[in-house]
Amino acid sequence: MTGSLPPDGIVLDADELDARWADAWKPEQVAARLVGASSPWCIAAGWALDLFRGRQSRHHGDLEIAVPAAGFSKIRGYFPEYVFDGVGSGRIWAGAGAEVLAATHQTWLRDPASGQFLFDVFREPHEGRTWICRRDDSIRLPYDEIIERTADGIPYLVPELVLLFKAKAARPKDQVDFEEVLPLLGRARRDALRGWLLRVHPGHPWLVNLAESSR
Repeated sequence: MTGSLPPDGIVLDADELDARWADAWKPEQVAARLVGASSPWCIAAGWALDLFRGRQSRHHGDLEIAVPAAGFSKIRGYFPEYVFDGVGSGRIWAGAGAEVLAATHQTWLRDPASGQFLFDVFREPHEGRTWICRRDDSIRLPYDEIIERTADGIPYLVPELVLLFKAKAARPKDQVDFEEVLPLLGRARRDALRGWLLRVHPGHPWLVNLAESSR
């Protein structure tokens, strides 16, 4: 994000948002469209944890993918019949132009015929093939280290980074995700998450669980 948000944009209430996300795609639908994509991309957030677990653990109200910001135009080209809307601070800008894209990091894919939102794209900071964490730009990792794949080849963000992003708000579903995924993490993943939390969210309550699980 390099600019301030434009003054316009629309606000949708929670009920309308839920209704317009009712037909959100599943990971395999996005993966089928992005076969051969030259830009790195991966499933993020709650769906990524379920891909790591190998099963769907709960209902997901939407689907998020992450791409390097400079690779967004390539990803965008795989969905010519749809529209990408910019999103930020609770507002939506239809058919986001360069000004909105520069000021936001989220972009929702919309079916122009039905008005339904299908998935959310996080446009992530990076330097070439090195991913940079939006929460702390000192956390930098090669894309090859932050993306894993299911047996079917669907790329997803590693669980320790998904949990780092979930830690900021720690809604009830995020707490459940943490408690259920923690026992599945090996020592290296737990140590990595603990180190990042100490840096980004010092004093976070999850640090106690991570310390205990590492004994």
